[in-house]
Amino acid sequence: MRCPKCGTLEDKVIDSRPSKDGASIRRRRECLECATRFTTYEALERAELRVVKRDGRRELLDRQKLLNSIAKACEKRPVAFEDLEGAVEEILQELEAAQDREVTSRILGAHVMGALHRLDPVAYVRYASVYREFQEVGDFIEEIESLERRVARTPDQKELFQA
Repeated sequence: MRCPKCGTLEDKVIDSRPSKDGASIRRRRECLECATRFTTYEALERAELRVVKRDGRRELLDRQKLLNSIAKACEKRPVAFEDLEGAVEEILQELEAAQDREVTSRILGAHVMGALHRLDPVAYVRYASVYREFQEVGDFIEEIESLERRVARTPDQKELFQA
């Protein structure tokens, strides 16, 4: 590993431990030339997944873009950032387990909607409105009613729509 101070490639590992997320290893290193200590992270290299867009374009699946879209749906909702990162990790693991190197945006969206459904129903409806391209209020009402049938409400929750 190249020293950030002097640029030499000679160093020694002082300490190794799993990182907080458990998906990488944190290593403390010391440069043998200038004695500068620095930290590196070692992570499993994932196979590149490509997303096939609706118009046929193909692009690399961007983890940050996925996280941003889920975070946008959960904006101003009581969802911890760690839960968002966990959802992204879960989605990526599911896609990798499928052994396909390309995934359609439709399948990716379905995975995201499943994760949001488990995290927060309001975020789920927000994402669904964009993903399914809702055109009118009736589309929202139908989605919320179908969500209410799938999710048991607690007694303190109010009805969203009165019949």
